[in-house]
Amino acid sequence: MNEHEYDHLLGIETTGTQDWSFHLAQYHPYEATPYQALDALFHKYEWTNKDRLVDYGCGKGRLLFYLHHRFGLSGTGIEVNKKRCDEAETNLLRYREKNGGNPVDIQFKCCPAEAYKVDSRDHRFYFFNPFAVHIFKKVVGQILTSLKQHPRSVDLILYYPSSDYLAFLDTHTPFDILQEIRVADWYEQNENERFVIYRL
Repeated sequence: MNEHEYDHLLGIETTGTQDWSFHLAQYHPYEATPYQALDALFHKYEWTNKDRLVDYGCGKGRLLFYLHHRFGLSGTGIEVNKKRCDEAETNLLRYREKNGGNPVDIQFKCCPAEAYKVDSRDHRFYFFNPFAVHIFKKVVGQILTSLKQHPRSVDLILYYPSSDYLAFLDTHTPFDILQEIRVADWYEQNENERFVIYRL
């Protein structure tokens, strides 16, 4: 299926990119993770319906709807842009209608990433280069603080990983690389078309 066909299956609209304003330069423009890449990830990375994910820079919410549809996962999307938050909420209403109006354990928070208080139930965290590395460092610091307060195993899932993100995780955190998943059809053209998963 192409991007539009996958959206239609889920009853949502998540295609397109986002124009970005100057005052939000430390946050990067919205671009949804391609469905083809998500299929590659979840072919090799295991989930259960007990997992709870936080998607930083969730945009219109594609990842959360995909995960709920495939695995029944719950999660929270964090998005700083009000327009994108509104579009995500509209998609949530459409997704519920597509699922017969049944409750869906997906929520969206319209706030800067560093303002989100990590929930003790959160243990998988997704990043598609949503913001500058200094914000990423703050977010990872909050995840580590949550782990001290509520010990548990957590994964950080990075798509198209920034070298700054990787360097920080490798040299300044206790996270270790668990898995690297290449997006097969694209990898020969661009070695960044991959997921790198860290675990603690």
